[in-house]
Amino acid sequence: MNWIDIASIVFVCVTMNHLGLITAIESVIKNRLPILNCPKCCTFWGVLLYGLAANHFEEILELLAISFLASYIALWLELFESLIDTLYLRLYEIASGYNHNEATTSPDDSDSASTLPKL
Repeated sequence: MNWIDIASIVFVCVTMNHLGLITAIESVIKNRLPILNCPKCCTFWGVLLYGLAANHFEEILELLAISFLASYIALWLELFESLIDTLYLRLYEIASGYNHNEATTSPDDSDSASTLPKL
């Protein structure tokens, strides 16, 4: 098995979930895709199916170990992509002066409950 192919499977599975592609597909087909909707599960099954398609039946224990390792790496890649998103949002707020955390109501609204901070 080629490690670049396995790394590509991990990246595709994590990033398509992180960017919301699977959620968009689910909304179009009106059905949940639980295996694809989880980056870990998608990575595990993607690597396993890739290995089986490459006729690595005799190395099934090695293939399972690589699949589990790839799904564990998917956790860390998802965390890294979330960190990049957070950093991007902070830099965008600094550059544009826009704060997405501020309340959308004006302070002179008569409804005092709408000006309370959200918990």
